[in-house]
Amino acid sequence: MNHTAINSIWYALQVLIGYNLVLPLALYILYRLLGKKKLTAQNNKSEADYAIIVTAYEQTNTLKAVVDSILKLNYSNYIVYIVADKCDVSNLKFDDARIIILRPEQTLGGNTKSHFYAINRFVRAHERLTIIDSDNLVDADYLNELNIPFDHGYIAVQGLRKAKNLETTVACLDAARDMYYHFYDGEALFGLGSSATLAGSGMAFTTTLYKDCLEKLEVTGAGFDKVLQKEIVNRGHRIAFTPDAIVYDEKTSGTDQLVKQRARWINTWFRYFKFGFIMAGNGIIKLDWNRLLFGIILLRPPLFIFLLLSVVFMIANLFISLTAALVWAGAFACFVIGFVLALVHAKPGKAVYQSLIGIPMFIFYQVLSLMKIRKANSISVATTHYHGQGIDEIKKEL
Repeated sequence: MNHTAINSIWYALQVLIGYNLVLPLALYILYRLLGKKKLTAQNNKSEADYAIIVTAYEQTNTLKAVVDSILKLNYSNYIVYIVADKCDVSNLKFDDARIIILRPEQTLGGNTKSHFYAINRFVRAHERLTIIDSDNLVDADYLNELNIPFDHGYIAVQGLRKAKNLETTVACLDAARDMYYHFYDGEALFGLGSSATLAGSGMAFTTTLYKDCLEKLEVTGAGFDKVLQKEIVNRGHRIAFTPDAIVYDEKTSGTDQLVKQRARWINTWFRYFKFGFIMAGNGIIKLDWNRLLFGIILLRPPLFIFLLLSVVFMIANLFISLTAALVWAGAFACFVIGFVLALVHAKPGKAVYQSLIGIPMFIFYQVLSLMKIRKANSISVATTHYHGQGIDEIKKEL
């Protein structure tokens, strides 16, 4: 291979990694200049019929809190299906007839299997379904806010997941990461005419769409949301984002929990990032902006990976090309500005800002996660949950 070819590969690699540093700020500027306004409520007084699917695996200690929050919804037309996979349900008792506890005889060990276990046992033909994790809490207007994009014709909606615990630096950094992704992969993408990425919970679909997308697919391990979003967007639909349909999500508190969780997430990206090529390619062929922009986002590596690679490239260029090193420094500045703008938009408390000093530590533990990705799906299929507080206590803390 000649010198020119090596140089071409070197610069191509830098561009492929470096554009990820500039992309957030570019999206922010485009969103502020061209983004569509927030969807407004329609004069629709009828309540759509929802199935609320709550999935639990091995642990039931947070189920009372999530059910209590659901029963405080300003909404009446729903049934809650708790799929207690590999759980002891002897102490799970709820007086409300809208709460149905399902205990599979055989361990399911997967999200989609739990979802379809519930779907196949629906007591009536629900128009829509929403998926909630066992550690989530829902805002009282959660279903009302989901109805707004549905009433505008969307058939897939992602809500906003807010942190319900910020007691450690790790939890605060996890929350800050979520704020970054919720803004750029949710609000900005949808506002620019593409689709919000799915976050695993706090999302809703027409029952027909969910069944059409996943009923005939075998999805194992983590990442069912990655498969689902690919199926939805490839069908020509857009996934709406609504920041006012809020679920409170438990953030990772300890480093051991962080390493195990991120190992599964990183494994998921490596398994499914190929969807980005398919999506972007279809977007170009069909001249479809939704598919094209969504595909570009799916190709983006996890945050810590492209940050570390960018540092490597910048340091290498200190010995190769000072001009290139300065370009990298400028790209890093763009990323920092974009990250801070996302945080400012989310309006976090002081604890989140103070936690940012711990970013190097946070990245270090994710590097440890990277070393465990081969065994990621065998580590555990569930994250241990510690916070069983109710919705009122969480709101007081926040």
